[in-house]
Amino acid sequence: MATKASLLILRNIEALEPYDVVQAEAGVTEFWDANDQQFQCAGVDFIRHRIQPGGLLLPSYVNTPILSFIERGSAVHGVILPGCPETYESSEVQQQQITGQGQRRGQGERGGQQSVQTDRHQKVENVYKGDVVAIPAGAAHWIYNDGQEELVAVVFFDAQNKDNQLDEVQRRFYLAGNPGAQSQQQQGRQSQPWRQQGQGQGQGQILLGWKPWSSKPTATRPQQEQGQGRRQSQSQHETGNIFNGFDVEFIAEAFNVDTQTAEKLQGQNDQRGHIVNVGQGLQIIRPQQSQQQQQQRQPQRQSRRGGGYGSNGLEETICSMKLKENIENPSHADFVNPQAGQISNLNSFKFPILQQLQLSLERGELNQNAIQTPHWTINAHNLVYVTDGSMRIQIVNNEGNSVFDDELREGQVVVIPQNYAVIKRAGQQGCRWVSFKTNDNAMISNLAGRVSAIRSMPVHVVANSYQMSIEDAQRLKFSQEQTVLLAPSSSSQGRKRSQGGLRADA
Repeated sequence: MATKASLLILRNIEALEPYDVVQAEAGVTEFWDANDQQFQCAGVDFIRHRIQPGGLLLPSYVNTPILSFIERGSAVHGVILPGCPETYESSEVQQQQITGQGQRRGQGERGGQQSVQTDRHQKVENVYKGDVVAIPAGAAHWIYNDGQEELVAVVFFDAQNKDNQLDEVQRRFYLAGNPGAQSQQQQGRQSQPWRQQGQGQGQGQILLGWKPWSSKPTATRPQQEQGQGRRQSQSQHETGNIFNGFDVEFIAEAFNVDTQTAEKLQGQNDQRGHIVNVGQGLQIIRPQQSQQQQQQRQPQRQSRRGGGYGSNGLEETICSMKLKENIENPSHADFVNPQAGQISNLNSFKFPILQQLQLSLERGELNQNAIQTPHWTINAHNLVYVTDGSMRIQIVNNEGNSVFDDELREGQVVVIPQNYAVIKRAGQQGCRWVSFKTNDNAMISNLAGRVSAIRSMPVHVVANSYQMSIEDAQRLKFSQEQTVLLAPSSSSQGRKRSQGGLRADA
C-alpha cells in the first residue's frame, strides 16, 4: 500500500550530517534527521554509534530490520533469537574463573557454601572492521567494544519494511538501564538560549547538532527546528527501559527474585545512559578468534535456485543462520578495474538472511577522479554514506532535472530514490562508501559502458531517438569499452577542463 512517505517526489536533495548527539558514559550516538524529506521518501533512518574501549551498548530491540556496518574497531556482538538454544556453555571451572573474587566474597558474607552455576547463553560473534551485521526486526541485541580503539558502527533502519507493523518511525526498546537519563539532562541544557557558533566548546557538546569531538555544529538552527518533531516526540517517551513500566511485584514474581533485584531491572537510578563502561572487562563465553575466523572462511552452502533464506528449509534455520559477513572480503568483489576501483555487493545470494530482511549493501571504492558510470537502481532506494575521501555526485529525477549536484564528503549521507539516475566521480583523494539498499537483490541498469541500456538498443533506435547519423550512433554505442568503473583518461580530463564537465574538486 502506498504511504504518504512513499508518495513524496524529491526535487531537491542535500548532503546530510548528524543533527543530534546523545552522549552516554562510554560513548555517543549520533542521529540523522528522520524528518528530512529524503529519509521520509525512502522510509529509512540512520544513526552512528561511537563506543569507547570497554563500552557496552545496552541490550535493546527495534521495530525495524537493521543493517549495521563496522566502520572502525572491533567488538563482541550478540543477537538473541527467540526459541534458539543456548549453545555456549561454561564448565564449572570456567565459571569459577569468571565469577572470581566477587563470588567468594558473597559466600563469605552468607557464611556458607554455594554451588557455582554454569553460564549458558546464545552464540556471540567477534566483529571487525568491514563486517556487516544483520538483525531481524524485534531481535534483542547488544555490542561490547573489546578492542583498544574507538568502535564506530553506522546503523541503517528500514521503517517501511513489511516486518514493521508500527508507524514508520524506528523505535528502540531498551531491556536495561535508563537511556532517557542522558537525553533529559541534555534537553534541559538545550532549553537555554541558543549559543552562537564557537562559543563555549565544552557546553556546545551537549547542544543539539554539536559534535562532541569538534567545535563545529553539524546543522544550523533552522534545520534543527525543521527536523526536531519526530526525534523529540520519540525521546520524550524514552525515559526508561521496558521493565520500568511494569509493577515491581509482577517483575519479582516473573523472575522468581526479590523486589530489590526487580527494582534494579527497572534502572530508575541508573545515570550512565545507553552506553555503559564495563570496568573489569566483559567476561563471556566465546570461541577463540582464530577458530571463529576459520569458520567464517568456510564456504557456506546455499541454494542457488531459491536465493538463500527459506529456499527449501534444509540449508539453514534461523538459529544457525549467519548474522554477519565481511563485505571487504575480496571474494565479494563484483566489479574490479585496477585503474578505477572496485564495487562489492552483499545480497541474499551471498548473505542469505538478507532475503528475510529484504535489504542489501554495497561497498564501493573509486580511485582519484575515477567515475562510476551513470546508472539507476531498478528496484531499491539507496542511502549512500561516505567512509573515506569525497566524491562529486549528480542525481537526476524523472522530470530530467538535477536534484543534487554537489560533493559528498566523509561522514555525510545522501539518499538516492529508486529509478533516479546518478553518476559519481571521486575527488582528489579517491572515495570509499557504503550504500544501504531497500531490496535484498538490488539491481542497477547502466546508461553507458560495455553493458548498458544504450549499447543494448538497436543502432537505428539510438540514431532516431537522439537525431544523429548511423555512424554517430555506432560511435555512441561502442566507444566506451569499460563497464561499470571508468578510469580517468587524459582525453576526458581535457574535455572536463574545456567544457566544464563533472568536477571532482569543486
